[in-house]
Amino acid sequence: MSAQKVSIIIPVRQVGRYLLEALEYLEKIDWPDYEIIVVADRALKNFSWPKVRLIASGQTGPAQKRDLGAKHAKGEILAFLDDDAYPNPDWLKKAVKHFEDKRVSAVGGPGVTPPNANFWEQSSGWVSASPLGAGLYTYRFLPGKAQKIDDYPSMNLLVRKSDFVQIGGFDSHYYPGEDTKLCLDLINLGKQIIYEPEALVYHHRRSLWLPHLKQNGNFGLHRGFFAKRLPQTSAKLIFFMPSGLAAAVLVFLCQGFGWPLLKSLSQLALMLYTALLVVNGIWIGLSSKSLAQALIALPAVFLTHFWYGLRFIQGFCFVKKLKQ
Repeated sequence: MSAQKVSIIIPVRQVGRYLLEALEYLEKIDWPDYEIIVVADRALKNFSWPKVRLIASGQTGPAQKRDLGAKHAKGEILAFLDDDAYPNPDWLKKAVKHFEDKRVSAVGGPGVTPPNANFWEQSSGWVSASPLGAGLYTYRFLPGKAQKIDDYPSMNLLVRKSDFVQIGGFDSHYYPGEDTKLCLDLINLGKQIIYEPEALVYHHRRSLWLPHLKQNGNFGLHRGFFAKRLPQTSAKLIFFMPSGLAAAVLVFLCQGFGWPLLKSLSQLALMLYTALLVVNGIWIGLSSKSLAQALIALPAVFLTHFWYGLRFIQGFCFVKKLKQ
């Protein structure tokens, strides 16, 4: 069976150092037939890389850019990457093999924090990759067990082009989170999405503190909105749990609103969470071989959960329409 042609699509506002880093690695991919499509706000006169086509989109969002790249793609498989991610040389070998099964519509792989990232970027990565930080979704940030999934981020997501066209591509009304909607549309086609742990890319993180919290707050806002609009994949207990933490903190600070039982329950919940934070910090310390990372993780994981939880409540209870 001949190798399927792959179109690697990368949306960017402008060409920056992360994209240039990614292109260097993309040149070394071990795959016989692929192209690279970079979709940027504007064209550049002196931009020239092997296998790369630069398409000007104007000032549009990532979802529109990915759709535009897909329209120009010549490949049977669309491989979506963020501009701050770069792959292992065998990335396509490990992912594309799954498309031999016609039931498979998409394949996702882990986005691991780059080994050369600075301390604060590494800190953000460990928050996301840790058992308490990500819960059941640590496999998105560290290689996990191969499995069927129903939702995956577009930082490392390959999609069969015929299925992508059939569902109408990305829905730009859902950003960030257009990938959640895309995956749900594929599932509703009766297709499968596979997680392949060896289809690995290295994905840069937003540094602690404000960039990390801002990004995770946006994730919480959109997941809260999705929990009521797309409950099939988003109304899961794990997504509501940070909001439970936020509620426990507020109840504790307000002394149980005058209810002794409510105050005691909030204290018990926070004591349990603190114990889990300590265990999680030990895990990060052993995994990173850094005491500093273990200590930073204690406030970082707490603040990430607290802010995500508040924004989830906002999205679930108060947002009627997402801003594009």
